[in-house]
Amino acid sequence: MTLITRLFDFPYYQLEKNNIPAALVTKYDGEWIKTSTQEYIDKSNAISRALLRLGIQKNDKIAVISSSNRTEWNIMDIGVLQVGAQNVPIYPTISAEDYAYILNHSEAKYCFVSDAEVYAKIKIALQSLNYLIDVYSFNEVDGCKNWKELFELGEDPSNQDVVEDRKNHVKPEDLATIIYTSGTTGRPKGVMLSHHNIVSNVLDSSPRIPFEEGTSVALSFLPICHIFERVILYIYQYYSVSIYFAESIDKLSDNIKEVQPTVFSVVPRLLEKVYDKIYTKGTELTGIKKKLFFWAVDLGLRYEPYEANGIWYEMQLKIARKLIFSKWKEALGGKLNVMVSGSAALQPRLARVFSAAEMPVMEGYGLTETSPVISVNCYKDGGFRIGTVGKLIQNVEVKIAPDGEILCKGPNVMQGYYKDEVLTQEVLKDGYFYTGDIGEIDQDGFLRITDRKKEMFKTSGGKYIAPQIIENVMKQSRFIEQIMVIGDGEKMPAALIQPNFDFIREWEKLHDIEVGKTNEEIVSNPKVIARIQEEIERLNEKFGNWEKIKRFELTADIWSIDGGHLTPTMKLKRKVVREKYKDLYNKIYPNS
Repeated sequence: MTLITRLFDFPYYQLEKNNIPAALVTKYDGEWIKTSTQEYIDKSNAISRALLRLGIQKNDKIAVISSSNRTEWNIMDIGVLQVGAQNVPIYPTISAEDYAYILNHSEAKYCFVSDAEVYAKIKIALQSLNYLIDVYSFNEVDGCKNWKELFELGEDPSNQDVVEDRKNHVKPEDLATIIYTSGTTGRPKGVMLSHHNIVSNVLDSSPRIPFEEGTSVALSFLPICHIFERVILYIYQYYSVSIYFAESIDKLSDNIKEVQPTVFSVVPRLLEKVYDKIYTKGTELTGIKKKLFFWAVDLGLRYEPYEANGIWYEMQLKIARKLIFSKWKEALGGKLNVMVSGSAALQPRLARVFSAAEMPVMEGYGLTETSPVISVNCYKDGGFRIGTVGKLIQNVEVKIAPDGEILCKGPNVMQGYYKDEVLTQEVLKDGYFYTGDIGEIDQDGFLRITDRKKEMFKTSGGKYIAPQIIENVMKQSRFIEQIMVIGDGEKMPAALIQPNFDFIREWEKLHDIEVGKTNEEIVSNPKVIARIQEEIERLNEKFGNWEKIKRFELTADIWSIDGGHLTPTMKLKRKVVREKYKDLYNKIYPNS
């Protein structure tokens, strides 16, 4: 049996164990096209042979930019890694200027793009690229070479022995990938991860996800260029899970119904949207159906794992599952057993209600620099505790610094930042990676994250404010889509808020009131402002007096990645948001 020590060992391991007919599945022209394990390996080898004929040397960099997850990405990944080169995945949504920076900084020799939209951005960047030899596209794109040319170039197997030699010389500690984290400030940083970093993380976290080997089906839609989804895909390959790639976020609902997955990974924002959609449908019911729906929701919001609520609660839950929650499960394909959540804090109410509906959400924690998993919840062996990010995975050590910062040590910790020794030394000290997150480990070994160290601030009265905690509570309101708590050095905390415009329009219909046709009219409508004020006052009760939101202003813009408000992993770019809305900031704090 293949010993897995390098990333390209995963498909070979799968081939020896199962050789599944639907290892990778992508929809083309309305039809799901399956790639078997054997075909996956054969195509990867053809890519490797072609890259050798293009003159790719060990440690050359090859960039891959895809608007959606797809079979081609994975074939390129293995094809690149087998020849000792490095895969540099790039977020499709960043600017052409950032494309140019990453391609130059990584010294990428070739770039593979998914479609015409990405290619258009690359063309803008081309004039300032110093190392790039050529661009290939997965889709047919006018003026761009197609990646199928590589299969023609690699069809002749006469240099396969060179591929095998290259593979044999790739060591576990060799660099596998450079992942550029967008960060909330400044230029992207290139995180260097070795084969061993990622392989150890896959093997050490894989026991936490329950799979029936060879029979589970996954739907993949979170960006594969992010290490979270990429590691999940390697875990799927390790367990011989069939991986279907969603066409897009817009078609996610349709794809879920078609694929009927048993597992997928999520980010909290997506779960919030799913829950809001279900909740809205519940408000449209009438009579006994409506009463039953909200009885079930109330029950779900009180859910505790391991039957901790007692026998009477469990009897009621059984009825709620049969009458109400079974329909929720059906809407998500009918076969979903588990969701894995990462990248941001999950609201406990979502963990409770989806677990009550027999679709438990296992929240984990990690960073790109830790490959990424540090800890993750797991239902078996009492390893699930709502409001935490689970227990540490095996072989990973965490200690809490005197100021509360989480420090991590283990085989998953990165080699450093590419071409940035100074920044590397700032975060890697005495074998520990300084995460920048504040947290605590309880007596049972569960890790809890409380805030980002750099995002905490003091009011002028000297009181510390942890904005993320307040923001996560405030986002429980269905009127609030995005919120940023402000007030560093000011006398009290306040907030900039992007309302949930879709929900407000539903609320308008339900209560037969006029809120305005445009977003600008909505945010200046006194009834909307008063209703959001009510929500804030209600949720403020959860906080000490110094933490309560005293004032807020609404923005008419939709906060987005393209708009610059959010990073590609949906984190707030706080400096950017504050700068964009400095007029609103000055309105809240007129004497600043």
